[in-house]
Amino acid sequence: MFSGKSEELIRRVKRAVIARRGVQVFKPVVDDRYGVEVVRSHDGDSFVARPVRSSAQIPALVAPETTVVGIDEVQFFDAGIVDVVRDLVASGRRVICAGLDLDFRGEPFGPVPTLLALAERVDKLEAICVVCGEPATRTQRIVNGVPAFWDDPIIVIGAREAYEARCRTCHEVPRR
Repeated sequence: MFSGKSEELIRRVKRAVIARRGVQVFKPVVDDRYGVEVVRSHDGDSFVARPVRSSAQIPALVAPETTVVGIDEVQFFDAGIVDVVRDLVASGRRVICAGLDLDFRGEPFGPVPTLLALAERVDKLEAICVVCGEPATRTQRIVNGVPAFWDDPIIVIGAREAYEARCRTCHEVPRR
């Protein structure tokens, strides 16, 4: 979290709009932190997005003129998102996914490891560790001021009130 993933997705789809490409952005309906029909970065930049309940909804919603598809918070989608992305790419579309590769426990998150393996290009962004100031690649979930437990739910929607960016050294792996 806080590495600029959504900000980078927004930047790339805005550039596609400038290039006169047909663009559509999708997001999981569970992520309503900054609005229902918008992808918004922590710094306030935004782009219109279609919320969907499952990956299976996306293909029917992609317009024929769409050549660029953005998918935000891809880690929250079911495993079917992998085939959706494959099919969109096979149809000649550019697909840009943004999401966390690791959950709050430091474990691979949902379909993202498979998407990373299949991607032609991967940009792994880093945040700044709130503890030591070094580059952060981990997300620390905080509950009542302390790190969450191992068996807490994987998906809990939140922002600064529930998560902190941490480096590998400062990330506290929840107790099992």
